[in-house]
Amino acid sequence: MTPMPTKPKPTLPTADLINELQSYGVRLVDPSAGAQSRRGGAGPSDHKAITIDGMTVMAPVHTAPAFDSPYLVEKPDAFGRSRITRDGAVVAEASFPLAPKFYGLKTADGVPYSHIATLHGRDVLATTVLQTCIRYQSRTKTCQFCAIGQSLAAGRTIAHKTPAQLGEVAEAAVRLDGVRHMVMTTGTPKGPDRGAAVLSESAAGVKARVNLPIQVQCEPPEDDAWFGRMRDAGADALGMHLEAVSEPVRRRIMPGKATVSVERYFEAFAAAVPVFGRGQVSTYILAGLGDTPEEVLDVCERLTALGVYPFVVPFTPISGTPLESHPTPSPAFMASILRPLASMLVASGLRAVDVKAGCAKCGACSSLATYERGASPCSSSR
Repeated sequence: MTPMPTKPKPTLPTADLINELQSYGVRLVDPSAGAQSRRGGAGPSDHKAITIDGMTVMAPVHTAPAFDSPYLVEKPDAFGRSRITRDGAVVAEASFPLAPKFYGLKTADGVPYSHIATLHGRDVLATTVLQTCIRYQSRTKTCQFCAIGQSLAAGRTIAHKTPAQLGEVAEAAVRLDGVRHMVMTTGTPKGPDRGAAVLSESAAGVKARVNLPIQVQCEPPEDDAWFGRMRDAGADALGMHLEAVSEPVRRRIMPGKATVSVERYFEAFAAAVPVFGRGQVSTYILAGLGDTPEEVLDVCERLTALGVYPFVVPFTPISGTPLESHPTPSPAFMASILRPLASMLVASGLRAVDVKAGCAKCGACSSLATYERGASPCSSSR
């Protein structure tokens, strides 16, 4: 019997190593290992899920920085374990989540389950209910980092996933692959609900089939009553994503979405937290688009005071978008935000492990949760 190889010790603390991998990306000796990487579409695109020291992270593999990354993931051995090297030196051990079993199934009308929802990280099911967006139709309005139309154009998804389809796939993902929570996002449709209506229908469709915690994600609806409607339909958590925090950066990077002001987001956060609970409302912030660390942390202080979890991730360019050549933030830049933010979260009693569903609970797109584990609460983290 072949003996189990000795597990190498990481040369960096896990949080710092993950931080570097997400800034620099990785090169893969065997791109076919584990679950497939994702190209285009919403969410973490041009990435691959890699498990390091028990943490599953989404590392860029198809981006320009990744092609020149100093980090290389070797081909898995007989035990399914890979080594991560930097300049020829082993820095950590890694493994890949296996391709999910539900990907091999189709609906009764012949739609592959993988066109309806995908596995993100290790145990979260993710779907974009509407794969179209009023912001995406014009380059004068679109978010310059967004690739929501790419996977639709490539035939890897469908434009509108029905509640019945989502329920069918979610039940299979839980039964066959042990999925533990679900993220439902959507392109923004016409109308003042900004996607809340279709998300409510979709959450109800899943909960009719399986008791799976769900996070729904949309822009702030004009009517705050939609928060209660989404919760009553089966949503357990809510994400309303600022992406950038200063108005000049938002107007430059996402001119259409910036018409919904930061202050409107904060009004919506204040209305949503009493409905979903502290820590169950979150926002996604892309660091590296032009906001300074101080600007990001100032907004995070306001968010945590309200009970909103600020999930800060490094911006990663996606091929085929206007920002495909935009640099990723350096590990030092990210650490200057994530270390004090982790202490801020601990001091506020907001922890990723307590989030019921969604991006913050998954944590794979940022090293924030890993920094959070090693943080100590303090009243002044800066």
